[in-house]
Amino acid sequence: MNKILVVDDEESIRIMLKRVLSGEQYEIKEAIDGLEALEKITREKYSAILLDLKMPQMNGLQVISKIKEMDISIPIIMMSAYGTIPDAVEAMKIGAVDYIVKPFDLDELKMILDRMIRQNEMENENQYYKEEEDKRFNFEEIISQSQAMKEVLKMIKQVAPLPTTVMITGESGTGKELIARAIHKNSPREEKPFVVANCVAFSPNVLESELFGHEKGAFTGASTRRMGRFEIAHGGTIFLDEIGEINLMTQAKLLRVVQEKEFERVGSSTSIKVDARVVAATNKDIKKEVEEHKFREDLYYRLNVFHIHIPPLRDRKEDVPLLGQHFIEKYNRILNKRISCLSKETIGLLMDYSYPGNVRELENIIERAMIMCNGEIIDKDFLFFFEQKNINQKNGTLKEMEKEMIKKYLIQNHGNRTKTALNLGISRRNLQLKLKEYKIDVPSKNI
Repeated sequence: MNKILVVDDEESIRIMLKRVLSGEQYEIKEAIDGLEALEKITREKYSAILLDLKMPQMNGLQVISKIKEMDISIPIIMMSAYGTIPDAVEAMKIGAVDYIVKPFDLDELKMILDRMIRQNEMENENQYYKEEEDKRFNFEEIISQSQAMKEVLKMIKQVAPLPTTVMITGESGTGKELIARAIHKNSPREEKPFVVANCVAFSPNVLESELFGHEKGAFTGASTRRMGRFEIAHGGTIFLDEIGEINLMTQAKLLRVVQEKEFERVGSSTSIKVDARVVAATNKDIKKEVEEHKFREDLYYRLNVFHIHIPPLRDRKEDVPLLGQHFIEKYNRILNKRISCLSKETIGLLMDYSYPGNVRELENIIERAMIMCNGEIIDKDFLFFFEQKNINQKNGTLKEMEKEMIKKYLIQNHGNRTKTALNLGISRRNLQLKLKEYKIDVPSKNI
């Protein structure tokens, strides 16, 4: 269940939101002002915050700034009155992910909240550089000793100071968003917004609105005008993740904004000029997509001005022990554990594994092992792999354990395949194949 913190000095608003949102999906907590909200955030983990803009003592913008100072990552929806929409947009630039105007359209609020939580989970693309996000990247300190990653970092140094459009390719879980953030952090746009648009997270019609914004009344449910992500990213960088999932019609509109630096909101004929550096990413073979006429050739060349390929973890195994130790330190803090290291046998097994889910899968393996481990050293018996042969487990076969783990996460996620694949550290397509192989029935409540 997702725990939501509602922060508003108006008791009627808190009561109303608690009444309409509480249920199977959401557990609602309340705070009467920004100070109480900050106190609760430091003591408890929340899936999202509904934050009022105008409050006594500390307004919504100040709360967001304090959250940033504390280095707490949490999705925030700003609640504002009609007259404070510019402030709500400013809130998005400094850290909020969306805003909604009072009086609420409750269906719209639920849609935004659900979409935001789902997207936040999907954008959890390899967090092993997380501690460095609030600093200017020092490439010599990045957790890698492989020559392959050193070449990647050289390319980032070359292109980061330039306005050049960048295409990042690599398998799921290799850390494409983190490379995009490194480019932004080391560019002249560092102090401007870094805006993420996950192209696979939205239907084609919704994606167009997310990218370019829409006018009031442009379509059913468009109760107010809203800015798109290109407009919010003005002066900064927009990261288009899973670019290969965009349909041809939206590709044509994207080509225009990349080429001409202008676009129209959905439902408007007025052109808007925008200066946003574009960094795109995909795990698809885009050249093949072009050959099969699924991706526009002219857009491909506009996006692929400077190409960076992130090697899979199986091709840089020397990074595995370093990353493993890094994740131990990370989850010691999160899980309140005192685990010191991996055993030699454990490191040997980790080095032999193929990592179809790449660094994300390694992180999940370490996290699961730490949950099970009550000592100071992680032994091989605490490891659980998803696609490795010839690894013996004490309790049943690997396939039996894998099947039970998949069923567990499907039930936990109410049948949501995307969330389940992320929990397991594998691709959604890989999960689909396993559902078919093990003849697993997906729970009927599929959200």
